[in-house]
Parts: sequence; C-alpha cells; structure tokens
Amino acid sequence: MPETVAELLDILEVEQTGPGSFVGRDADSPRQRVFGGQVLAQALTAAYRTVPADRIAHSLGAYFLREGTAGEPIGYGVETTREGRSFSTRRITASQGARVIFSMVASFHLLEPGLNHSDTAPQHVLPPEQCPTLSEVLGRRSRRVAEAWEQEWGVLETRFASDTVRPPATGDGTVAPGGDAEMKVWLRTAGPLPGDHRLHQAVLAYASDLTLLAVSTVPHPVEFAGPGIQAASINHSMWFHRPARADEWLLYDQFSPSASAGLGFSFGRLFAGGRLVASCAQEGLIRVTDPVALTAAGRG
Repeated sequence: MPETVAELLDILEVEQTGPGSFVGRDADSPRQRVFGGQVLAQALTAAYRTVPADRIAHSLGAYFLREGTAGEPIGYGVETTREGRSFSTRRITASQGARVIFSMVASFHLLEPGLNHSDTAPQHVLPPEQCPTLSEVLGRRSRRVAEAWEQEWGVLETRFASDTVRPPATGDGTVAPGGDAEMKVWLRTAGPLPGDHRLHQAVLAYASDLTLLAVSTVPHPVEFAGPGIQAASINHSMWFHRPARADEWLLYDQFSPSASAGLGFSFGRLFAGGRLVASCAQEGLIRVTDPVALTAAGRG
C-alpha cells in the first residue's frame, strides 16, 4: 500500500488509453493481492473522467469478483449507461489481462438545494490525539508487530477510538448475549491533499475498505485475516452525503449487525466535524478454516 501522499496521488492518477478505457498501477506492497479500497478509488477516479464537471458522485455499488494480483496494472472500462439532465450513471469494470476482477455502478448528481438533516456523531469519543494508533492496538492483539501494521496502512493515519471487550463464545463461534460487534476509528491521510472534491471522495472510498469487514469478527475469539480465518471483501456500497476533506480527521463509526454462514455484514458511517458525510455497507467472506483453533480460542 502507498506510504506517502505523493504515492497515493500517483496511484489514483489513472491513465486514459482510449475512449472509456483507463489503466491504474498497483502500489508496491508485500501483499499477494490488491487492496480492495484501491480498486474502488481507481474505479471512481476513472468514472469521474467521463462525467460533466458539475456532477458529483453520490453513490456507488461494487462487487469484488476475483482477487487482484499485486504488482500488476489494472485496466478499467467505463460505460455510459445514462446521461440525464441531473444524473449521470456509469458502469465500471476492472480487469487484469483476461480476468475480470471487479464491477461497479456509480451515480453522479448535479448539486441542487433540498431538505437537509443528519445523524449526530457518536458521543463520548476521545479526540484522536488521546487515542492509540490502530497499529499499536493490532500489534498487541495479533501475531504481527505494530511496525508491520503501520506499513499495511501506509498513507492513512488511523487511531483506535473504541475498545470492545470480547465476550465469552461457544465452541461453534456463536457470541454470548451482549457482545457488540462495533468499532470506531479516527482516520485521515498522513499529509495534506489538493482541494479537488473528487479526489477527496476517491480517498474516502479507499479508506472505507480499511477496517469495515474486520468489524464482523470483533465479538469472536479470532484474529481477523490471521490463522484459521479466510477473509475477503465481496461487495461494497457507499453513499456520499456531504463534502469532506480526507486529510482532516474523520470518525469512522462501524458496526456489524450479522455474521452467519461464513459471511460477515457491516455498516459504516463517516463523520467530519460532527456531521455525517458518507455511509458504507459491506459483505465479505469470513470463513473459519480451522474450527479446532476457534474452539480452543473460545475456551481460552
């Protein structure tokens, strides 16, 4: 994953190779597969290159169809499915060679006045300066050291704003009553970004995939993406409600209402200055590959 803002900006600057055709490069990373948030951000950036300048993305819905191979360029095809008086719709497909790895539909809207209300931000959350870094927390809770997690997050500065105590679990992974699957994270880029609103939306899409699926494992005695768990994003939806800067602190309030049949489902709300600026929903694979280890963890 990119470690500097300059590298992130370079990755998001997809190259146009033809009408509706673009190519994005992958970040240098020890990961074996492409980070899903990067594909979301590049796909949104490619779509933006085909819509009128006065239209802003308000929603997207994406499916991760196959793992992307790290280190290989990704081709993006953008199809114009609607060009109305106030809405534009684009269908984006991402491929590596002959392999289609991703599909997304994004809708863009001409800004106009209208009704206005917003959820309030969660109360009693410590400011980011008083919260530990997410890498420190994960370094204590997993087999990977904090420095490895810092490299994983790269360009994003993240602070752990909640601490959920794991309740007892049964041998089959069922959580005891009262076990909340929730997590709050402060996040922003590690340095300032240009003022382009479209760029900030792309970075928000990038960041939205960072921790959302992991929330569905919070109440369980497992290590997300660790031994005994196979995890992968399957689909991701996002709604942009208000302009927000990705280089200023955002509170990412996340919770998982359900996990079953090897799938985890999570919601996320991004707040800036106490106002709701974006919402997310994601379903992903959280397959238990070692039930013995899960049972042992539940007993421990």
